[in-house]
Amino acid sequence: MLLIPADVLRPRRPDEHFADEAAAARDAGIEVALFDHDFTDATAAVARVPAADDVVYRGWMLTADRYTALAGALAARGAHPRTSPARYRRAHELPGWYDAVTDITPRSTWTTGDDREDFRRAGAALGGGPAVLRDWTKSMKHYWHEAAYIPRAGDGDAAWTVASRFRDLRGDDFTGGFVLRAYEDFQGAEVRTWWVAGSCRLITAHPDTPADRPDTDPDAAILDRVGAAVRSLDLPFVTADLTRHEDGRWRLVEIGDGQVSDRPRSTPAEALIEALQAGPCADSRLDASRESAHGS
Repeated sequence: MLLIPADVLRPRRPDEHFADEAAAARDAGIEVALFDHDFTDATAAVARVPAADDVVYRGWMLTADRYTALAGALAARGAHPRTSPARYRRAHELPGWYDAVTDITPRSTWTTGDDREDFRRAGAALGGGPAVLRDWTKSMKHYWHEAAYIPRAGDGDAAWTVASRFRDLRGDDFTGGFVLRAYEDFQGAEVRTWWVAGSCRLITAHPDTPADRPDTDPDAAILDRVGAAVRSLDLPFVTADLTRHEDGRWRLVEIGDGQVSDRPRSTPAEALIEALQAGPCADSRLDASRESAHGS
């Protein structure tokens, strides 16, 4: 079963952003259920969801606590999420996956909470050099110079100015604590790899740059390394964003739970639904004619 947020104004219809995935799932013979994403009562939010052995959510980001509430309400109705709350948190929050990929992703330190002294210590532990700031789940990279890039993590006042702006922009969505990641010079667009049951089933553009994709897919070495991490973490459905370092190496930008990872509009909804069903040998590149037909 595919679980999709309902349209706010028309609750019997899927949210417009995910309507094409709902349609593709139905065309593939997969049952689609709708729920109220903005729930205050998880039990009421899933009141129309039928029982199912394997429920995959595709929708807007949820905090780990809200996902736990949703999963519990579903399970009480006999609808069992493929991704447990513990696995969701492990994929969704950087501290859950970082230790498994330290050799292929920028060195990182983090805090629990938003205390300034803890932030200072995290910057010192990183070495005091240039860093990229985020929280446990998200960056503010579109505010690069004011809320993401820190030229010197050891410059207490200047670094805290960036952290304070980041904290203000994230507001109530601020999750976990500050994360400082050592700055690395990446070249070119990111690619988003989609992993189901420990196998890479699909490679797409990143949703921020849907028309921009490297000429070659990530090499076998990086895919093998990411796959080993995904399997060791026991993550059933995740994405891993990859890009090239200036020296040519593929590097992992981040892992995210696949249920709340956006799909680039250049990738047909059918491709993602097929990936959720397909075997490990599924072709990672979309057929060129299908990409062209969908405006890639």
